[in-house]
Amino acid sequence: MKSPAARPTGEIVEVRLDQALSDRYLSYALSTIMSRSLPDVRDGLKPVHRRLIYAMQQLKLDPNSGFKKSARVVGDVIGKFHPHGDQSIYDALVRLAQDFALRYPLIEGQGNFGNIDGDNAAAMRYTEARLTPVAVLLLEGIEENAVDFRPTYDGEAEEPVVLPSAFPNLLANGAQGIAVGMATAIPPHNAAELCEALLHLIKSPKATLEKLVELIPGPDFPTGGLLVEDRAAVLEAYRTGRGAFRLRARYEVERMKSGLWQAVVTEIPYQVQKAKLVERIAELLEQKKLVLLDDVRDESAETTRLVLVPKSRNVDPAVLMEQLFRQTDLEVRISLNLNVLQADNTPKVLNLREALQAWLDHRHVVLVRRSEHRLGRIAERLEVLEGYLVAYLNLDEVIRIIRESDEPKPALIKRFKLTEGQAEAILNMRLRALRKLEEMEIRGEHRKLSAEAKDLKTLLKDEELRWKKVAEEVRRVRDLFGPRTELGRRRTEIAGPPAEIAVPLEAVIEREPVTVLCSAKGWIRAAKGHLDEVQVQDAKYKEGDRGRFAIQCQTTDKLVLFATNGRFYTLGVDKLPGGRGLGEPLRLMIDLPNDADVVSLALHRPGEKLIVASSQGYGFVVAEDEILAQTKNGKQVLNLGEGDEAVACCPVAGDFVATIGENRKLLLFPLNELPEMTRGRGVILQKFKDGGLADIKTFTRKEGLTWSMGAGRVRTEPGIREWIGKRAQAGRMPPSGFPRSGKFG
Repeated sequence: MKSPAARPTGEIVEVRLDQALSDRYLSYALSTIMSRSLPDVRDGLKPVHRRLIYAMQQLKLDPNSGFKKSARVVGDVIGKFHPHGDQSIYDALVRLAQDFALRYPLIEGQGNFGNIDGDNAAAMRYTEARLTPVAVLLLEGIEENAVDFRPTYDGEAEEPVVLPSAFPNLLANGAQGIAVGMATAIPPHNAAELCEALLHLIKSPKATLEKLVELIPGPDFPTGGLLVEDRAAVLEAYRTGRGAFRLRARYEVERMKSGLWQAVVTEIPYQVQKAKLVERIAELLEQKKLVLLDDVRDESAETTRLVLVPKSRNVDPAVLMEQLFRQTDLEVRISLNLNVLQADNTPKVLNLREALQAWLDHRHVVLVRRSEHRLGRIAERLEVLEGYLVAYLNLDEVIRIIRESDEPKPALIKRFKLTEGQAEAILNMRLRALRKLEEMEIRGEHRKLSAEAKDLKTLLKDEELRWKKVAEEVRRVRDLFGPRTELGRRRTEIAGPPAEIAVPLEAVIEREPVTVLCSAKGWIRAAKGHLDEVQVQDAKYKEGDRGRFAIQCQTTDKLVLFATNGRFYTLGVDKLPGGRGLGEPLRLMIDLPNDADVVSLALHRPGEKLIVASSQGYGFVVAEDEILAQTKNGKQVLNLGEGDEAVACCPVAGDFVATIGENRKLLLFPLNELPEMTRGRGVILQKFKDGGLADIKTFTRKEGLTWSMGAGRVRTEPGIREWIGKRAQAGRMPPSGFPRSGKFG
């Protein structure tokens, strides 16, 4: 055992756990944001993509060279620049080569690089790759000190911090990424339109966003489709850098014999996998949620062709497609979150104008750096050429010094006042270069380089001239990817917001008869068909539970539930569980508080009216069209006081109202004494000395008041004059034979 003195010692620093976690998590977050997830605003690339392209340039995989195995490229990237998993790097390479994922692919692939159905690419040992002309534009000038370099992870080489990017890649190809606490989502755009906007911004630095959006009307996706977003929403998205765009599939209607037709989808939305889309449509067909559609077939070959066959030739194609747009990924929303790393490596959400200006500023910096680099190289060459000219003018003396001197270099420097570089160049001249023709060529090169150096100095002194040069470069890109070229033509049509098409509920849900059964404890189910009284009575419930509501309806109907908290809840019959089991609790379908109970459950009757009442005898008339709730939280209709709760809800069917209290006092009064409201506490229906309201109903005075006697028997009381009074009176004891339950039934 070692003695304590022999043990290694080190300084122990006490740090709070929360501080240590905070520091480490912050380091991880910054690493993710800056080195993985967010693209650079200048070249639109994340580090892995930048390293892939640079490594392929080092391997001389330009568009005119042969292909090399993808595994070779991935190996170089891992070994020299990006020490991460080979599969993640290969996945990045594959995406840069997919023409359905990238608007302007940066890598040209040979082999299986996946497809729009969602099939994966072949293994990297089977595929080959080289750069595209777009990637060459991104790299243009990288060897001319156009950008800064930094040491690689192991310090053995250098890599570019950013690419020169003569192509506006950020907006042209877009980007997707999720960092820590932030994300980016940039859809692709048309390069020619971007160039037009850039040229306008150079010409008018204070150009309005409205003008820029006029030149860039919206994203341009590699898979085409129709952009159906409202123009005001598009403008707002580009103004703030955040928003979304509605993108629809492109389809056409093919007419056939005997009036038959079919819809053919030729372009699907961006990033939607065709195989999963077809699978989803087939699932909805099986679930009978696309009742207008009979079949879907994928007849795609090199181009997309999804055939949608309607149930009948009488189906409106627009209604069928509207139904599919609502329920499938034939319509999607593409997010815009222009969150990027700026030139100083800080993340920020930019608007369209700021993103365009950031790229122009980068190109201006690149132009200055390349010009200064070229000027330096010209100066070096002119120095050498001037040395050559001295040698030609004093050829015999130069030859003598070289032949007779042990150290000709210092001798030449001293004799002709040359620089070391000039003397070295003269000593390295070949004898064949001593021809008179060579002297003439050197003088011509000297004149040409001197003129170029003069132009470069003028360029570096004149900012306006530099911006003209940047504009020339932008025009060159515009001409390469103009609307008349196959790659440059706009693929996504700007269609504007579509007209509202009403899809009948029967077109979404197949109409079938059902009987809704709801128990006293709130378990609900929908049994197929319209059950008779015997079948309803024979229905099984959980132990200790019993039936409470039985409603014959259709799957296309809606139910309205009134609760003791005064709220109405809406239930779609098609969404109720089937009748084979014991059903599901209502509280799983709606947000009904634990201290609230069900007062009534009835079929929604559009255009009809209801009376709602509370235990303290307040109530009013409400239209059924006003009680439908859009959320699970329901809709508050009857406001309640302290200690009050909703106890009754009955349909309006007649001209008189009957109320009875828990004290068994009956009051009848005209319906027109009740106000119609959409929400409130209402007015006093009946006053009670003891207890509260027990039940309420409406009836026609001429027909008399009816109530249930049980066992299916109903009693009608025609002589009701002595119970008729004014609203808010106390009432009188009911006729003999009225149910002891105090309910009309």
